Amino acid sequence: MSRPDLRPGQFPLWWLLKGISLLPFPVLYALSFFLYLVLYYLIGYRKKVVRQNLEKSFPQKSVPELREIEKQFFLNLTDIMVETLKLVSLSAEDLKKRVHLHGSEKIEVYLSQGVPVMILGAHLGNWEYMSGAGNRHFTFPVDGVYKPLASSFFESFLWFLRSRFGITLVKMKETLRHLLRHRGQPRILSLLSDQVPPYGEIQYWTNFLHQDTAFYVGADKLRTSFHYPTFFVGMRHVKRGYYEVVFQELLSPPKAGTKEEGHPLTEIFARKLEAWVEQYPADYLWSHKRWKHQRPKAASPES
Repeated sequence: MSRPDLRPGQFPLWWLLKGISLLPFPVLYALSFFLYLVLYYLIGYRKKVVRQNLEKSFPQKSVPELREIEKQFFLNLTDIMVETLKLVSLSAEDLKKRVHLHGSEKIEVYLSQGVPVMILGAHLGNWEYMSGAGNRHFTFPVDGVYKPLASSFFESFLWFLRSRFGITLVKMKETLRHLLRHRGQPRILSLLSDQVPPYGEIQYWTNFLHQDTAFYVGADKLRTSFHYPTFFVGMRHVKRGYYEVVFQELLSPPKAGTKEEGHPLTEIFARKLEAWVEQYPADYLWSHKRWKHQRPKAASPES
């Protein structure tokens, strides 16, 4: 798809953000620290949501430990803001220096054999950097499924950021049509699978970080329909502005003629993501209202 058009009145903001992106990283990180002070101490942006999410996810941790994670999360969040702006002008070479990828060998073997691959990620580290770096790393096409934003300006702006390194953006509602069009081609399908499904579309609940949690099950359906080998991708901070990305295989392609019960891929993904978040807690997106839905009382432990 082509980039959504900007309206004439939106160009000044576009140029302003592009101008900010030209600032060197030390200046941008100084701006990030200022934004952190404003968001955390002055405005208290979603602090109640973050604090509640952390307390319920880590009941074994002390209050000082939780506050330390909370503060580091907010600083990571403002860093992501300025780092994302920097993507407007960041070169592919600089991005490669800042994001190191590990464990992609088996993915490349599948692709070289003509087998398309599905990768399931989450809001870990700087997921915008992960997307761009991943696309530059692989020699095969990468399709990124996304939810369009309500703001026409930021829809256009983020489309530009996400596609400038070559990734093909696919709207969530157009995923099946896109996959059928490219069926059988060695490509990578990338999904952020920790998003919250609308209440009326929830098909699966599981215990995630000590809480009843709803997950999308589309990945299970796509794996069954298109016989994808499926991988988890985790991302963590190495130091400020530098990240490590790790790929881990979740499930091989389902065998032809076999029927799998339940949603095994979704459950395995939830467990892998849970372990990653427990190991690198400040790198997860805690300001997201991940647990806004409640499991119906009649639902079974995993349904």
